[in-house]
Amino acid sequence: MAELVVNGVSYALDEDGFLEDPSAWNEDVAKALAPNEEIPELTEEHWRVINYLRDYYDQYGVAPMVRKLLKDTGYDQKTIYELFPTGPGKGACKIAGLPKPTGCV
Repeated sequence: MAELVVNGVSYALDEDGFLEDPSAWNEDVAKALAPNEEIPELTEEHWRVINYLRDYYDQYGVAPMVRKLLKDTGYDQKTIYELFPTGPGKGACKIAGLPKPTGCV
């Protein structure tokens, strides 16, 4: 099992680099995960998506379908992939501290 160390605290990651414990997530963890997903710096647009994913997960216990993400954030698929080059499931959900979405390869 891999781990991520941020500010002297270790966070367990699964074999795909997702946090084992979504409740351990914080903004510093997101900033540490971002470079691994081809994102050198998180912008306000990134945080809009990340915060939406966190809120949705907190409310429903799962990541939203991509179509729902696009509708609720107002971003189109092209923009999401520009923001998160590794995709909304692998990249955005990982940085947001969510578990690996079902069906995510």
